[in-house]
Amino acid sequence: MKQVKKIVLAYSGGLDTSVILKWLIETYQAEVIAYAADIGQNEELDGLPDKARRTGASEVYVEDLKKEFVEDYIFRAVKANAIYEGKYLLGTSLARPLIAKRQIEIAQKEGADAVSHGATGKGNDQVRFELAYKALNPDITIIAPWRDWDLGSREQLVQFAKSHDIPVPVTSEKPYSSDRNMMHISFEGGILEDPYMEPKENMFILSKSPEKAKDEATYLEISFEKGIPVAIDGKNLSSVELMEQLNRIAGENGVGRVDIVENRLVGMKSRGVYETPGGTVLIDAHRALETLTLERDTFHYKEVIALKYAELIYNGLWFHPLKESLDAFIDHTQKAVTGDVKVKLYKGNCTVVGRRSRYSLYNNELSTFEEDDVYDQNDATGFIRLYSLPTIESAKQKNKIEGL
Repeated sequence: MKQVKKIVLAYSGGLDTSVILKWLIETYQAEVIAYAADIGQNEELDGLPDKARRTGASEVYVEDLKKEFVEDYIFRAVKANAIYEGKYLLGTSLARPLIAKRQIEIAQKEGADAVSHGATGKGNDQVRFELAYKALNPDITIIAPWRDWDLGSREQLVQFAKSHDIPVPVTSEKPYSSDRNMMHISFEGGILEDPYMEPKENMFILSKSPEKAKDEATYLEISFEKGIPVAIDGKNLSSVELMEQLNRIAGENGVGRVDIVENRLVGMKSRGVYETPGGTVLIDAHRALETLTLERDTFHYKEVIALKYAELIYNGLWFHPLKESLDAFIDHTQKAVTGDVKVKLYKGNCTVVGRRSRYSLYNNELSTFEEDDVYDQNDATGFIRLYSLPTIESAKQKNKIEGL
């Protein structure tokens, strides 16, 4: 075990990191600084500094990173239309590199020689934290208690916490783990480990069930400038206000619930349940505006990029050179992604019903099915003849092979 003198711990106040804080102090006989990033957990941060100090932290940082999280992480994912495996909007994956970045900055400020996190050896977060640490400070010592200690289960953690007078936040009323930020709330573990079991309605926080959502549709107009959402219904809002308002309105309409079995980077499948109301609206609206403002080849290639971009984020490669290069490509594509998108929210559905832009490539004179003087339909005959040549020659070859 490497000797360290001062450790900065990514601390949430939950069961795992509460136990880890005390374990680090006892195991390393080191000073431990508790650090929590405020990225939209709301009441989950209440009383956190006092709890950390009672557990033994020498110093506590609670930093408001909501603006940075929304503008530099969430909006980047929106511009990319980044969705992992078709459904997961990456709320947790986006948060980890920001948390790790500030943790490294605090370690440098405090002269700490180690950082620690509460991610388990089975999850993705260990990779996300540690790849960020290594990208930002390759020489820092990383302590991952879940891979080192002999506390092998949640029950053992509960017993450790009770023996050290640490309040235990996991109860029979909340038999699962959750993670909340400005983008989403995730739920996993506990009763959700059976992928056939439907989540209980009282679990959800950000959204009403579609059955209980109001019977009238809600219409919203989302305005974008260069791919970045800036206004709702014509009212300019700060980035944080915009996310908060969208989360509230979309959640009231039951939008943004996802229940998936996803493929973790470490090789196993896991079941996750997510609430991402505002993010769902933003990505649907943003992609609709791109259909209007991006030419065909760029739009199609960006769809390919979106898959890779989501995979990089999910796999903890936020600071990877490829991801940064893709950012440059994506930013270039967003120059004309300015305009308004009208969405209809109704009982769990988000439907794009209108889009407009001063940079629109939609030409009604070309697209109309009515009579026009712009498009000569006879030109299509020669186009199809040339376009079909490879198909015709392949068909002839196939007939020869099959003896027809």
